[in-house]
Amino acid sequence: MPQPTAVPLDQVDLTDLDAFARNEGWAMFDRLRAEDPVHWTPEAPPNHGFWAVTRYADVDAVDRDPERFTSTKYVNLEEVDDDLMDLRRSMLETDGLRHRALRKLIQREFAQGPLARKYEEFLRGLTKVTVDNALQNSEFDFVEKISADFPINVLVRLLDVPVSDTGMLINWGNQMVANTDPDYTDHLITDPDSDQYKHLPFRSPAALEVFEYGRELAQRRKGGDGTDLISMLVNRTPEDGEPLSASDFDNYFLLLVIAGNETTRHAISQSMLALIENQDQLKLLQEQPELIPGAVEEFLRWASPVYHFRRTATQDLELGGKSIKAGDKVVMWFASGNRDDAVFEDPYRFDVTRTNIDHMTFGKGSPHVCLGSALARMEIRLMFTELIPRLASIELNGEVSRVRSNFINGIKKFPVRVETN
Repeated sequence: MPQPTAVPLDQVDLTDLDAFARNEGWAMFDRLRAEDPVHWTPEAPPNHGFWAVTRYADVDAVDRDPERFTSTKYVNLEEVDDDLMDLRRSMLETDGLRHRALRKLIQREFAQGPLARKYEEFLRGLTKVTVDNALQNSEFDFVEKISADFPINVLVRLLDVPVSDTGMLINWGNQMVANTDPDYTDHLITDPDSDQYKHLPFRSPAALEVFEYGRELAQRRKGGDGTDLISMLVNRTPEDGEPLSASDFDNYFLLLVIAGNETTRHAISQSMLALIENQDQLKLLQEQPELIPGAVEEFLRWASPVYHFRRTATQDLELGGKSIKAGDKVVMWFASGNRDDAVFEDPYRFDVTRTNIDHMTFGKGSPHVCLGSALARMEIRLMFTELIPRLASIELNGEVSRVRSNFINGIKKFPVRVETN
């Protein structure tokens, strides 16, 4: 992907979902970093607009400062009614001691050491099965056969649910996270009738199905000695002494269903596409597969599977020379930070030998840094370690189709043709 031709500032519109579906967000980010790095973006009612923060240093500063930039007013662009906030609140929409307590319920399971001891052997076997099945055909859709199939099978192991439920879990995740894409949902968040679902995460009726599924699992595992994530949630008390309420469990479980699948899936897809478009880098990894573990960080920087997260200013303040008012939405565009040439030399060069890659794909020094980052890294490393040496060649076999979203940087259709060794 060569550096895009930056669009004029007066043509930048980060609410234009069709522009993101055409992969044109990068050109807008470039212009904003250069000319207006803290940029006011109007929105259609009922939303009120937001400040777009696009430079790496500013994104990092906001992310590390929960006192001035809170998550408690919600982290997506949707503005949730005050009387619905507690009902819809997940761990993502908490700060301080409660946030720490909710994270620690399952945090140890996602630490690198326990993950390696408990899951790496299983994941390596699962990776081989996934790749074996995909490579039975010389032509297939990479998302369907590899990048969507693999993470969801990891999730069913973590939740200890039947493998036969994978299609259902994928569908639920698509409907909620891609609630702006008509290919994924019949209930777009922009539709007038979405108001009837405003009490649900992502304004999506799919959340009701996820809640019901999770509650049935919780009922069966309450009081048991299981080591799966659901058993941990229903049988542990947060360290602050406040048990999970029914809605706390619903929203925590829903978060696991989404976070355990969506970001890793899109990171794998975007990384494979980058290798196809940069055949010299693919050849390098084929010739020197020992480079793959180190290349994972470049994969993550490049893929940037989540475009942004939002915070809300708790006080009047100044950022990037702009006067921010208490209550204003302040949106951290992590993807833009990952292309900031003040931090990354030649940021539009995909370079699997790049070192010291301090990307912000998972957040950085924030209390909200992605809980599953070690698992995502392990999944990506194992997938490409298994896949790349088995490819004699891989090329596009049709048009790549992207998710219509300015939140998820995703690929939904990715036809490939392969020859194997």
